[in-house]
Amino acid sequence: MKRTDVNELGEFGLIDQLTNKFKKYNGSTIKGVGDDAAIINHMDGYTAISTDMLIEGIHFDLVYSPLKHLGYKAVVVNLSDIYAMNMVPSQITVSMAISNRFSVEALKELYAGIKTACDLYKVDLIGGDTTSNLKGISLSLTAVGHTSGHDEITYRNGAKVGDIICVTGDLGSAYLGLQLLEREKQLFLNDSNIKPDFSNQSYVIERQLKPEARKDAVEYFKKSNLTPTAMIDVSDGISSDIMHICKQSGVGAFLEEGKIPIKDESKQLALEFNLDPVTCALNGGEDYELLFTVKPEDLAKIRLMPDVVIIGEIAPAEDKLTLHTTGGNIHDLKAQGWNHF
Repeated sequence: MKRTDVNELGEFGLIDQLTNKFKKYNGSTIKGVGDDAAIINHMDGYTAISTDMLIEGIHFDLVYSPLKHLGYKAVVVNLSDIYAMNMVPSQITVSMAISNRFSVEALKELYAGIKTACDLYKVDLIGGDTTSNLKGISLSLTAVGHTSGHDEITYRNGAKVGDIICVTGDLGSAYLGLQLLEREKQLFLNDSNIKPDFSNQSYVIERQLKPEARKDAVEYFKKSNLTPTAMIDVSDGISSDIMHICKQSGVGAFLEEGKIPIKDESKQLALEFNLDPVTCALNGGEDYELLFTVKPEDLAKIRLMPDVVIIGEIAPAEDKLTLHTTGGNIHDLKAQGWNHF
């Protein structure tokens, strides 16, 4: 029997291989595997459910991730998936596997961060599971959200040719924050007398250790009677995430290099690391901004939306996915963001 390494498939290829033979037996299942969250139809509306895992040594490093920040981030990255469906999160569950190196006091710090996020985003902790682990700590959180009408839900597969591509906030800062933390960690491990130097870099550090979900964007959509045609949260890098929208919508797209939003301090830090700021923005990941498309007739509403930038347009599938550079060139855009395997 042939042995296939999971690295050959990647995360989404693996998910497809494992789940493509599963049938849907219940009419209440509206959307299953393949989006930011699953959608279930209840008598009084629609429920979204999304689960994420965070593994020590893979998704976080406790050398520079305080447990309180870790708890906060673990909640936020799950809520971001619910907002990416244009829905409002309401409950979470938290499960963890811990080794004996974690004391009760340490776990209270973790849960202090979880509580801070729950209080800020007004979600309820309703359960979970706790078990032992031979090494380190692993977290698994499930977020639940809701909406009253199915026409308010935004999937990844609704983008149409001519739709405008938008993104909230700025991109690349979380990735650069990680590069900075990793650099200072290596310097410290080589010489414990060296103190970390994070001068004037609080923004990129916060974007990595304490991200925020874009609750405000979804609130604006509701207030403005605007429903994006497709949406995804930017967790793996915008180049990868726009590809998910294009693949599931059966379309192509072009992005304007000059429109990609990057903070000035992030540009400067990228240059210090001898990195291209645009490359960091396209492929960095962990920004947890919302990448979405809207109909051309909704352009006026988008122009009034705070903290959002128009970065491109949905194109026919045969045009594929391209980047239009500031120098007037056109390049194929490749998914070089975070690879889970």
